[in-house]
Amino acid sequence: MDDKTKDFYARLKESLENDKTWPRPYLYKFIVPSDSHKIAQVEEAFDGMKAEILTRNSSTGKFTSVSVRVTMPSSQAIIDKYLAVSTIEGIVSL
Repeated sequence: MDDKTKDFYARLKESLENDKTWPRPYLYKFIVPSDSHKIAQVEEAFDGMKAEILTRNSSTGKFTSVSVRVTMPSSQAIIDKYLAVSTIEGIVSL
C-alpha cells in the first residue's frame, strides 16, 4: 500500500472515530467494470451482513456503481472491508 493510500485510511479512521456511536450504518460506494463476476465479488464481500446492495449501470454500460448500506461494528471494521474489496480488479472506492 502506498503512502497516499495509508494517509487516506488514517484520515478516514480518525473521522469515523469522532462519532462514538457504534455499531452504526455505513454507506459504501464503489464503481466496478460492468462484469457480473466483479459485481458478485463485491456482493460476496458483504455476504451474511444483512447489507442492502443497490447497483446501477453507467450511461455507457461500461461501469456499474454498487452502493452498500450495512451496519458496521467499528471504524476499523469499515476500513478492513475497504481493504478486502480493494483486491477486486478494477474497483474504485468512492
